[in-house]
Amino acid sequence: MAQKLEEKALDHVIDDIIGMVQNSKDEIFSISEEAREEYDQLYKELQETKEQVAKHISDGDELEQKVQFSRQRLAEVSKEFDHHTESEIREVYEKTHAMQTKLAISRQEEKVLHDKREDLERRLLSLDETIQKSEGLAGKITVVLTYLNDDFKQVNEMIEQAREKQEFGLKIIEAQEDERRKISREIHDGPAQMLANILLRSELVDRTFREGTVDEALCEIRSVRKMIRSSLYEVRRIIYDLRPMALDDLGLIPTMKKYVGTVSDYNDIEIEFEAVGQEKRLDQKYEIAFFRLMQEALQNAIKHADASLIEVTLEINPRIIEMVINDNGKGFDPTLKQEKSFGLIGMRERVEMLDGSLSVDSTIGEGTNITIQVPYSAS
Repeated sequence: MAQKLEEKALDHVIDDIIGMVQNSKDEIFSISEEAREEYDQLYKELQETKEQVAKHISDGDELEQKVQFSRQRLAEVSKEFDHHTESEIREVYEKTHAMQTKLAISRQEEKVLHDKREDLERRLLSLDETIQKSEGLAGKITVVLTYLNDDFKQVNEMIEQAREKQEFGLKIIEAQEDERRKISREIHDGPAQMLANILLRSELVDRTFREGTVDEALCEIRSVRKMIRSSLYEVRRIIYDLRPMALDDLGLIPTMKKYVGTVSDYNDIEIEFEAVGQEKRLDQKYEIAFFRLMQEALQNAIKHADASLIEVTLEINPRIIEMVINDNGKGFDPTLKQEKSFGLIGMRERVEMLDGSLSVDSTIGEGTNITIQVPYSAS
């Protein structure tokens, strides 16, 4: 009876996971559609801006020819000063000055339109990358969802008495929800607020351009550009936390160095990283695994150990990869089940999937040492 209840509870957990994955897929699709709509709007605005630029160039060239002709006329009048009245000379001079002023304003407006066109092109490129990544992520989630629907239902046979794994599954859901809340909060407090401010400032730019001077409008545009850069930085930071693109582009060691530096600065804690042995690219599954293992170990040390110094050493040898994480935190008794030990459980699960071993050496008041060893053979 108790076993059936456990199986029903686990089925409920699996259904929740599948529903959550499906919701994530729907949300990603929604983000993709919104990005595509914004892309279409920006593309239309870009075409209109290009037309305006072309018209300004044409009008400016025509006006420049008129200015040159007027200058020649002014020079002729100046040479034949005695043959013209003062009013005729003043009229030629004022006409020339007015056209020069108009030409200067036209060229300034042309420059503003050029800057706007370049900004729109950059935004379109960024949106196109977002669309491509979201579509790729949606495809991957579809594969995961298919796997969950086809195979994950049979997991009861594999973990009939594994209460710890069942608790771990529940913690995964909780961690996913916490992560989603964290991302939602970061987007709301960061890029969303910045984008709202950018919208308000863009309206101010428009009003300043129509009612104020060109210099004032340019000053507002520079301010908006600065806010856009800050917003872009925040978006990239959030994306990096989800999956650092440098892991695919640069490899494990450069990505770990960058992540360690970022975490150290953000948490104001000293973290030392050392790479020993061969600095080479590994198979993707090993690079992802060791990055996530280091990520989890650092977060555990920062959140639970109250450490002021963390040392990470990665050694890549021809047949084995070893990573050691030391901290000078408060430590714990490894023989006692910790209330928040699910991070270590997840790390152990990941290491076992690679046929490796994970050992934890910790003493209360003397810090913690985590040693991970994984056999490796380059394909």
